[in-house]
Amino acid sequence: MSYTFLITGGSGFIGTNFCNFISNKHKVINIDKLSYCSVPDKFKKINSKNYKFIKGDIGNKKLIIKLFKKYKINYLVNFASESHVDRSIDNPLNFISKNINSNLELLETLRKLKDNKSLPKNFKFVHISTDEVYGSSFKEIKENGILKPNSPYSSSKASIDLLIRSYSKTFNIPYIICRPCNNFGPYQFPEKFIPTVITKIRNKKRVPIYGDGKNLREWIYVEDTCKAILKVCLKSKNNKIYNIGSSVRMKNIDLCKLIFNYIHPKKNFSEVVKKVYDRPGHDRSYSINSELLNKEIHRTKQNKKYIINKIIKTIQWYFDNEKWVENCLKNYLGKRLG
Repeated sequence: MSYTFLITGGSGFIGTNFCNFISNKHKVINIDKLSYCSVPDKFKKINSKNYKFIKGDIGNKKLIIKLFKKYKINYLVNFASESHVDRSIDNPLNFISKNINSNLELLETLRKLKDNKSLPKNFKFVHISTDEVYGSSFKEIKENGILKPNSPYSSSKASIDLLIRSYSKTFNIPYIICRPCNNFGPYQFPEKFIPTVITKIRNKKRVPIYGDGKNLREWIYVEDTCKAILKVCLKSKNNKIYNIGSSVRMKNIDLCKLIFNYIHPKKNFSEVVKKVYDRPGHDRSYSINSELLNKEIHRTKQNKKYIINKIIKTIQWYFDNEKWVENCLKNYLGKRLG
């Protein structure tokens, strides 16, 4: 069965991949205000017959209400947010204001639609959060874990999660929150860790590594995140939270070395790394428990070999898509922020 998805922030990294992933079967309406890291439609591999792009902000009540009146929207999947930790450290007031206020406006719009009985039957609002809301942990954290965000970015995402919960309890707005771990794959803007490593090594430049490089992150291939989000939309019940992880964790320095050895297998790794002063409030480790998701949507556990194969696939994607990388570098000089 085909459904209509309203995707907010569908020109960002995960949003773009999600639109690409579902557009062969489902109708996609992508609303995005477009920023420095947005993916232009000309670079997407999308079924144009099922896809419509609208430039706009999720805080625009009139626009959102108009779309609900025009289309029978089954699912609203909200990817819209500023997402780079360094930028949140560089300008926390602007960053947090944008994230929280725009999402609050979206919740107010949903409240108005519900009050006017304009939300379709069985409608689902699926919000994409992050594992960073739990803060630093070496132990696996479940969905009922305490929120301990340590950066302005993660604080803004935790705030949105709590606002969504409050609107559910107070105004009976249905929701599902997904908290994925670190994603990688096609269309990720070069300021992020894995594309930074790939582009720096390929251009024979040194890779900046924060601190001692031993910070642990859990990694998942973006297409697997998209598959999980789609299954959550189609199968899960409202008012639930899901961690989306792989259980595969790697130190930043080891991941950098893996990429380097694939691109330059016969060269000295120590010559490419440049350790820089650590980021303020840098979380040492992220680790989430995704058993609830795995059980409910019958998802198979991943392993390190699988993730490494996807990292290699990602490296090749960046090599094969030079025009997209060049387009990104027009808006990003590669300088550290925060």
